[in-house]
Amino acid sequence: MEGLTQFWAQSDGIARAVAVLLLAMSISAWVVILWKAWILQRARHDIRRAVPAFWAAPSLDAGRDRLSALDREQVLLPLLAATAPHEARGTLETHGALASQLTRRLRDALHRGLAHLQFGQVLLASIGSTAPFIGLFGTVWGIYHALVSISAAGAITIEKVSGPVGEALIMTAAGLAVAIPAVLAYNLFGKWVAACEAELEGFAHDLREMALESQSPSRDS
Repeated sequence: MEGLTQFWAQSDGIARAVAVLLLAMSISAWVVILWKAWILQRARHDIRRAVPAFWAAPSLDAGRDRLSALDREQVLLPLLAATAPHEARGTLETHGALASQLTRRLRDALHRGLAHLQFGQVLLASIGSTAPFIGLFGTVWGIYHALVSISAAGAITIEKVSGPVGEALIMTAAGLAVAIPAVLAYNLFGKWVAACEAELEGFAHDLREMALESQSPSRDS
């Protein structure tokens, strides 16, 4: 702690700005990590419970009620809503084949659900890839600033160099400390989102088949 205080007192505006930036990136990363861990755990749990409960329902209305009760992240209900018959008769949209309309609406609903689950992934990837270089820049600048100060003071000895240089290396360690949790969380969340995506795609496929089977006779008539 004393070394950090001394480094902060001896550093200039650029080094302090780098330190503040790394602190902001760390706070942002951990907020996103904790929030996404909660959201994705809820979504995974709800999908595992809601999909079997929907298909075990005696009717479509009962299945919709079960989804409403279990789908807290609203990633399954939009898929079911996408299979509802389109009310805007006589429009260009309704002139297309029923299968194509269903596919498009289900695809759009699936993409919206995945966008909700993937929110924050770009921030984690950006922090994980840039934080080490920002920390390295802070180290290089800190070393330069320390060497200039030592040179201006007169004689240069290893004792005078090792202290400021060691303190400047804290920035590299800080950059790595910010990046590593972000990268690990990004990879873990990517795996969880991929698992949710597979479940949602399967549910959307089954809904499409059910909707085609139920709507085709009325369409032909």
